[in-house]
Amino acid sequence: MKSVVHELARIVQTVAMADLPIDQVNLIVESISETMAVDVCSLYLANEEREMMLLASHGLSAKAVRRVKLPPGKGLVGLVASSRHPVNLADGESHPNYYYIAETKEERFHSFCGVPIVHAGKVIGVLVVQGREIRQLSDEEQGFLVTLAAHLALLLGNNPLAHGDTIGLNERISGVKGAPGIGIGHIKLSDHGELYSVVDTACEDIPGALEDWLQLLELVRNQIDHERQALGSEITGSVAGIFGAYKMLLEDPTFVSYVEAGIRNGNWLPGALRQAIQHFAELFLAMDDPYLKARHEDVHHLGNKLFNAWRGIKPVDIPSDTDIVLVGPAVSVSDIASVPSERLVGLVCFEGSGLSHTAVLANALGIPAVMGTGRIRRLVDNASIIVDGNNGQVTLTPSEMVLAEYQKLANDRRSLMKQLERLRELPAITPDGTSVTLYTNTGLLADITPGLFSGSQGVGLYRTEIPFMVHDSFPSEEEQIGVYRQVLDAYKGKPVHMRTLDIGGDKPLPYFPVDNEENPALGWRGVRFTLDNSQLLMTQVRAMIRAAGTSEDLRILLPMVSSTSELDDFAELFDDAMSQLESEGYEIVRPKLGIMVEVPAAISQIPFWADKLDFLSIGSNDLSQYLLALDRDNPRVSGRYDHVHPAVLMEIRRIVQLASAHNLPVSICGEMASDPVAVVLLMGIGMRTLSMSAAKLPQVKWLIRSLPLTTAEKLTKQAFGCPYPAGIRKLVRDELESLGLQDLFS
Repeated sequence: MKSVVHELARIVQTVAMADLPIDQVNLIVESISETMAVDVCSLYLANEEREMMLLASHGLSAKAVRRVKLPPGKGLVGLVASSRHPVNLADGESHPNYYYIAETKEERFHSFCGVPIVHAGKVIGVLVVQGREIRQLSDEEQGFLVTLAAHLALLLGNNPLAHGDTIGLNERISGVKGAPGIGIGHIKLSDHGELYSVVDTACEDIPGALEDWLQLLELVRNQIDHERQALGSEITGSVAGIFGAYKMLLEDPTFVSYVEAGIRNGNWLPGALRQAIQHFAELFLAMDDPYLKARHEDVHHLGNKLFNAWRGIKPVDIPSDTDIVLVGPAVSVSDIASVPSERLVGLVCFEGSGLSHTAVLANALGIPAVMGTGRIRRLVDNASIIVDGNNGQVTLTPSEMVLAEYQKLANDRRSLMKQLERLRELPAITPDGTSVTLYTNTGLLADITPGLFSGSQGVGLYRTEIPFMVHDSFPSEEEQIGVYRQVLDAYKGKPVHMRTLDIGGDKPLPYFPVDNEENPALGWRGVRFTLDNSQLLMTQVRAMIRAAGTSEDLRILLPMVSSTSELDDFAELFDDAMSQLESEGYEIVRPKLGIMVEVPAAISQIPFWADKLDFLSIGSNDLSQYLLALDRDNPRVSGRYDHVHPAVLMEIRRIVQLASAHNLPVSICGEMASDPVAVVLLMGIGMRTLSMSAAKLPQVKWLIRSLPLTTAEKLTKQAFGCPYPAGIRKLVRDELESLGLQDLFS
């Protein structure tokens, strides 16, 4: 056999490039047969009944392929699957587990070596090689198969054939939930020219290219204004903010000059533009915070818009009677604006996350969206498609039966959201009289106001990193004031919790590089970074206080606090900032101060800090990940992550009890605050303030107004006796469904 590493890479790459799922499995058996010079290579995949279906084979009878199914545990293949261990036999027929199936005509083959294919802890298939000769495979050959099976598991785990789906109709693609709802329509591909594919080329007319750049900026600014008007009454504060963010970058002298510098250095305009867009996008992509990391897509969208405007690309007209689902690597605001709002029923992006701007926009417009599907091959315009934003799934070429089922779900969803609109101005009070405060999380200017449209009572978490990321130097006090004041004015009379700069570690600033750390999650970040750079923190605190003026709406949040000395150091700086501003004649009031409880070490120290703080805010995402030592964005372990894990619930209960004992108000932000099961448990624990994305707020309010606190407390008590997250979820979900709240999970 040739170089194992070389052959592994060749086979895996060949299979990954196949367009169709069935092509993938056929390539697997053909490539292995050729590489190992064996008579037979077969791939068995488990179906929903855990039967092992012969999905592809080189060597066995073609008539047996996709017809033969082995009952669970039956035969040598079943032995491999049940034992999760290779079976390597010189003569398979002599083994007591041998099970002959006449259709395969395998009586001609004696040697047998089968290895399990395991994905996410489950056996999804078995890879088998057989030969006419009576001989046992060598250790090297068996090791090759075992290693190859491990690689193939990553490819086959997302192959629809591995989930029992039929070939052709109802092909399902999994992604990430972007925006809730069901969208049924026809594909319109949004795969325009890709700026990142542009290569550097010598510029033959530098003065002319500089003039073209200025004209291009003006052209795209006008396009953005036109697209904003095209959305008409559908536009919300969130959508308007996205257009505003685009224009802000187009007018940013740093960005404009970066492109100009590239042209002056001899690069043609598209090449200089690509360099600038990649530079600014990578600033965000390098960040640890998933919200900020997702912002790189917005810069990428704008880059493609500029590039396609330079190429002269114009939107394609859409038939007025066609429901459209936009599909592409990264669907932009421009793509969305090009489709009549009443005809746009879904979005599918090969890239991105639930925190990307496309997802924010989809939520604001109420358009179902699925993100991060990976490239979907063999797509064509006008093919039918279903977008299931509730489950992060796309169905291609659905059958009439599947269409009918999804149409019913879509109708039910529309009816529910219409009913929830009436709750906007009503308080979140349980039937037995307990009030819960609902805040929204926000970050970019694009995200400021959607919470107000959903009945938010304030901002539970405002991320202040953006002004620091869009500059080529630290933003001035005046520049920060301008941003913070917009947030405070939008929520005038409501609390606004602003988190101080959470940067450092693997979230470096381009103009302030930090040496790579072996473990940035436990490194120089958050309050540790800002205290070590107190001049930056002083400027930011002064800007926050000045932006608030005499208003009492501002709350200052410190991230990643883990020691008393950090609080003491900040308190000294805080006092100094107040004294400075008062001596300079500014009319101000002292904001309330709190910390993000996201480092487990902070929990035990709450009694020490009670007289130093005004409130606590639990960062459930980070706290859960630190407690469970699981990265929810890592696909290898994300399936094990669940924030209703008993360890997480017990620590949150401890935080609430400590806060109550020391008269500290406590809130929670992150995904827990919008997960119906978690909300019930949080209420039962004693949490009375939740902060979440604007899109989730109406349903959470409906849940609170429908569920007596006594029921939540009863369920929580039972949940604390359950050792399994899945058991806790079933307990709460069953109760909610019995109360007629099953639509919370649709």
